[in-house]
Amino acid sequence: MVSRKKSEQLFEKAKTLFPGGVNSPVRAFKSVEGVPLFIKKGDGCKIWDEDGNEFIDFCCSWGPLILGHNHPVVRKAIESALQNGTSFGAPTQLENELGELIIKNNPFIEKIRFVSSGTEAVMSAIRLARGYTGRNKILKFEGCYHGHADSLLVKAGSGLATFGTSSSAGVPESFSRETIVVPLNDENAILEAVEKYKNEIACIVIEPIPANNGLLLQKKEFLQFLRDVCTKNGILLFFDEVISGFRVAFSGAAELYGIKPDLVTYGKIIGGGMPVGAYGASNEIMSCISPLGDVYQAGTLSGNPVSMAAGIAQLKQCLTPDFYQNQENRTKQFVEKINIYSRSKNYNFEIFTIGSIFWLAFSQQESIRSASEIDGATMNDFKKLYSILLDKGIYLGPSGYEVGFISQAHTVEVLNDCAEKFCRALDLTLG
Repeated sequence: MVSRKKSEQLFEKAKTLFPGGVNSPVRAFKSVEGVPLFIKKGDGCKIWDEDGNEFIDFCCSWGPLILGHNHPVVRKAIESALQNGTSFGAPTQLENELGELIIKNNPFIEKIRFVSSGTEAVMSAIRLARGYTGRNKILKFEGCYHGHADSLLVKAGSGLATFGTSSSAGVPESFSRETIVVPLNDENAILEAVEKYKNEIACIVIEPIPANNGLLLQKKEFLQFLRDVCTKNGILLFFDEVISGFRVAFSGAAELYGIKPDLVTYGKIIGGGMPVGAYGASNEIMSCISPLGDVYQAGTLSGNPVSMAAGIAQLKQCLTPDFYQNQENRTKQFVEKINIYSRSKNYNFEIFTIGSIFWLAFSQQESIRSASEIDGATMNDFKKLYSILLDKGIYLGPSGYEVGFISQAHTVEVLNDCAEKFCRALDLTLG
């Protein structure tokens, strides 16, 4: 067993300081065994905890570290920016540089605004959609997570097309009544909702690659259907690409599928490991934002120079030839080794993948496209597998509903070794 003595001590102290001992709920290890690991440092594809245990990291800070931990180019950019200060609450050249870098290489947006997190980006984009269209309701999908803004912490009610109900205490039901929730991959439910509320819906918001409740890969045809419905009914199509943006392609799922959203949000990778988020759209839509328009949004740390410098350094690396193809190739090889072994043993297990994202599913289905298809009982198998993998020096996000990430620092040699360990761990879990 991995020693967690120091992590246990730190967690006991943390519980006296923070709700549940953490500053973000999934970190509490409630879905897996034991206390959370307190991480001391990271380098390349590895992390070390306070007890000195070394792990190959497939969490990658939940996605931002596409180059790996402590990448020298990113670190140098951060150190250089720090020489001039940490925050000014005023424009800097670095904002211009990162904004231009993104827009020049992204055909789907003409203007962008930086904020400090993915949640803030989505919250701001929803307000923009309402301000631009003059409509109040939004339509979202069961199984897609868009941050902890009130109107988006909503779960499905009963029926196909229904107003949602709050999934968190502290969210007024009046907010929920402005959010329509429908199942993923259900065209009839969308048509029913749009027919009933079409003159009230400001936007349809979706993770084009849903990756916060399993990896619920949607067909391109479904996303094109959404595009067509939105165009026909004057509804904005809003792609939440906080995870998929700059991960599956530089311009995200929009580029991968060739479908243009009206609104898009980014985060994670554009900060190079520093806090950041962004939302973008056409000149016309973005002109509604203050100080040009009546939609107000502001932030003292928006466009923070250290985050901008880190993002510039990382995104330039992502623009090097064949970067995304190499990421995908290594990920596919890793996943396929494990899947072939699992199938040979007839295990109830499959890894789904796209780009450099993967998800462990205790299922033999060829695809899982909606949250209702996930068997919650299999999370006990995940809990067992997670513990075994930790003992073998492999770290994943501590929830069976979360996805894993592969960085540039995960070499073929490292991935081959990890694939072997995964297979042995499956034997101990399911054999």
